[in-house]
Amino acid sequence: MSRDSAKDKPRTSVPRAAQPRAAILGGGWAGFAAALALARSGWHITLHEAAREPGGRARGMDLDTPQGPLRVDNGQHILIGAYTESLRLMREVGVDPERALHRQPMALPYADGSGLRFPDWPAPLDALAGIATARGWSLGERAALLARAVRWRLAGFRCVPQATVADLCAGLPQRLVSEFIDPLCISALNTPIHLASGTVFLRVLRDALFSGRGGSHFLVPRRDLGSLFPAPAAQWLQERGHAVRLGSRVAELQPQGPHWTLGAAQAEDAPFDAVLLACPAPEAARLALTAAEHDSLPARDGIALQRWAQLAQDLQHRPIATVYAQTFDASHTLPPGAPWLALRSTPDAPAQFVFDRGQLGGPQGLMAFVISDSASDRETLQAQVLAQAQAQLGWHGLVALRTVIDKRATFACLPQLQRPGVELGHGLWACGDHVDGPYPATIEGAVRSGMQAAAAAAAAHRTAHTD
Repeated sequence: MSRDSAKDKPRTSVPRAAQPRAAILGGGWAGFAAALALARSGWHITLHEAAREPGGRARGMDLDTPQGPLRVDNGQHILIGAYTESLRLMREVGVDPERALHRQPMALPYADGSGLRFPDWPAPLDALAGIATARGWSLGERAALLARAVRWRLAGFRCVPQATVADLCAGLPQRLVSEFIDPLCISALNTPIHLASGTVFLRVLRDALFSGRGGSHFLVPRRDLGSLFPAPAAQWLQERGHAVRLGSRVAELQPQGPHWTLGAAQAEDAPFDAVLLACPAPEAARLALTAAEHDSLPARDGIALQRWAQLAQDLQHRPIATVYAQTFDASHTLPPGAPWLALRSTPDAPAQFVFDRGQLGGPQGLMAFVISDSASDRETLQAQVLAQAQAQLGWHGLVALRTVIDKRATFACLPQLQRPGVELGHGLWACGDHVDGPYPATIEGAVRSGMQAAAAAAAAHRTAHTD
């Protein structure tokens, strides 16, 4: 039985032959966001995902623990309350974010009790109060951060395009930079402050701190990321007659007049009125180049595809690692009601955060240590994190269960970065957190990109078929 009412279903009264058809190549958050938007607009969807389960980089995986197999994230993620479209889409496919996510006002606490904690107040009073009452900072340091925040607000959260986050923070006390700006920037942009775009950082701050009450809240999944949206979205589509093909990698794109066929297409798939590339940037570039090779494609369209592919190939990528570890000492956990801590990160102690999965629906003693922008190998990271936990948390006997490294977790969010656009031409569109948009490589950026690509494809189709 569908979880949605009949009025929410696609327009099934439209004959299938008359329905516009879209192929979506990629089953991550962007691909499913686009699929739902087009399906609700009356399109028939065929979604191909190369992996055998949906979710893309933000998906679930199996972890062997002393308590037995467990579903966890392929890397620990965190959302914020300002991610309104991600939360809306969860609800659309029957997931209640208030049950599936642990919500808590923004907090960057350290093990020694210092750090920042926002009260649950309306914005921007929560930020002002959090900064004013931060523990471990002197009165002068708190005043300096408040003054800088006011300056950013008066400037409309804008800066010169070439500014880095380090430029924005020039003159701030070093402790503020290392204990607030550094962890905030690395968690949001996955790029060090001396390289990260000041423009994008200010935009994230603006949306988190001034988007309304709860916008700055941290939302940590209680279940694996795949079950938050991608898997329910796949079920939603299949229940309404759309095709979701997992373990299906498309080899090439072939133009057929104004339409497209896929190298791996089945007979009932072709032709498509639109193809949306919702796969990672390198794969999207490869597919765009296969399309550009066909002589039947107008020369200007082939050139446009090659230019788009070059932008996608030029993106630099940065890794994120998660070390899952188990403690067997009941005293070696985080305080109740505080399921994460910020850690003081150095080259030899690389983790920036630790999450107590026992407080987030997992077994007691399961910890997830997050290392953003680290290029070390798995064994080195694992050893460094265990030593860091012993030195900073006093946890002895911690056992590493698995270390997950996504070497292409995000694009490097650099100043004046030229990202590939949503439109490739000739009925081809792109979406994903790497596609040009206001956000860094986040779940919300991916979701909004998918919705934008779907809207653009639908609008172009309407224009082309208007008498």
